[in-house]
Amino acid sequence: MLKKHAILISTGLSIIFIVIATLLYPGGSIYDANSVGFDWTKNFMSNLFGEKALNGADNPARIWAFIGMIFHSLTYMLFFINVSTKIPHQGSAKIVKYLGLSNLIFIVLIATPLHDLMLPITSTIFLAGLFYITVFVLKSRLTVFKFLCVICLLLYYVTIALYGFGYVDLLVIMQKVTFLFSLLVILGLEYFTSKEDFLPKQQS
Repeated sequence: MLKKHAILISTGLSIIFIVIATLLYPGGSIYDANSVGFDWTKNFMSNLFGEKALNGADNPARIWAFIGMIFHSLTYMLFFINVSTKIPHQGSAKIVKYLGLSNLIFIVLIATPLHDLMLPITSTIFLAGLFYITVFVLKSRLTVFKFLCVICLLLYYVTIALYGFGYVDLLVIMQKVTFLFSLLVILGLEYFTSKEDFLPKQQS
């Protein structure tokens, strides 16, 4: 039972710990250093990981956010490993599996002072894995997931573009939208697809 629902459990724990962190965050945002608490439309998730909040107060949210990020990383790793067993091409399956394993380390490091360095690395690794998965989904009979995977990729590309061009107002919101949408796609592919579904149409 634990193995079967490991991704769902990991996802749930990640969300719970991150929500606890947002409730404990003292305050301060990119718009107002004196604001109180965490605002989902004004604070980045990375604000939760500092020793000090943006308003200068000690940040008790940090440890909870870090635990949440560990479970978030575990979710991604388990997803890549599990979905790799459904991909019919052995070489591509191995690439997806090892991308998941390597991403575990880099995602956890996002919650450290290495955030700015790790963010583009983890984004690249995740997008590479998602791209591989999307290619095989597009070849399959998984019609709904074809749209979901493409939309998920586009959301990440848009978010990265906003980050690169410095559109902070939109980025702070898109960060959460992309995060939640990718989790929905992950859970969908985990629980509503099988190895047979990933076979090309002519083989299914």
